[in-house]
Amino acid sequence: MSIDIIVGLPHLGEGPILARARALQQPALISANGLSRWSIKRGRREWAGWRTRQLQNARGLSALCLDSAGFVAAARYGGFPWTIADYVALASAYPFRWWASADYCVEQEIARDREEVDDRLSRTIRANRDCRRLADDFGIASTMMPVIQGRTPSDYERCADALSGMIRPGTLLGVGSMCRRDVHGPEGLVAVIDHLDRVLPAGVRLHAFGVKGSALPFLRPFAHRVASIDSQAYGVGARRAALRRGISKTDAFVADHMERWVGAQRARLSERPVQLTVQRQPPPRDGPSDAWETAIAQARAEIRDLIEAGDLDHDELTAPWIEQWAADIYRDGSRP
Repeated sequence: MSIDIIVGLPHLGEGPILARARALQQPALISANGLSRWSIKRGRREWAGWRTRQLQNARGLSALCLDSAGFVAAARYGGFPWTIADYVALASAYPFRWWASADYCVEQEIARDREEVDDRLSRTIRANRDCRRLADDFGIASTMMPVIQGRTPSDYERCADALSGMIRPGTLLGVGSMCRRDVHGPEGLVAVIDHLDRVLPAGVRLHAFGVKGSALPFLRPFAHRVASIDSQAYGVGARRAALRRGISKTDAFVADHMERWVGAQRARLSERPVQLTVQRQPPPRDGPSDAWETAIAQARAEIRDLIEAGDLDHDELTAPWIEQWAADIYRDGSRP
């Protein structure tokens, strides 16, 4: 089995980048953010819907996939500026090869501590379930790709377990929070993929979001499990090259970098696979040390359960409730 290289596109406007993607006949990925319209209201920039007409320009590409823009939404807007229903409606507007469930990334700059990671895992689980329910309504469930998130290998397993009803042999499963991850180490790329290879059902294959091309030789031993990766790294390379040369970063300049990047990834796929010794996770930390910390931990766990069950919205602000929730638990001494 081989690993597909999917080229991330910044937009679907007609021009040199899209023309080169057509010529390369490489599968492409567009972000929901790249199809967004914006307006200035009340003195600020607000999301104003989708530029669905641009999807007509995708004709001629070998395939087009859709990403929910989870990292961009968290880093730039503090959350999704559109609803899950808005996003699934976009997914229904074009025959995408696959469209990724909405998810809540856990990179260090977004989720700064363990509690925030766990909160975002619960939100990811709920967002997957909401996307699947709406996908059934729109008749596009067969092209929805569930997405799991995590900081550690066991985090990804927790997500996969919670979504097990969606993950059967033949499923393509997205693996998020990969683009800033080292290859090595107990939380590295190889450790995550190795762990998922051991715990997922046979026949489930993975799409790893944003994996660096330099990691491809380390993924080749997992080609039976890893179906594809995507990247828009060529855009960063083009920006740096334009700055060094003191020239404008035109779309034609970016298109040249894209073609060279695709060629480099194809060459890496022909290199000898690199078998890396997997570093396992250390044992879990000890639990809370006193009654109040135990109550806080229980409050967080109960709120996460409500989010995953759909009794609280996946994007609802819950931080102000935690101490009051914990106080009730602490006063009562237990919670059934």
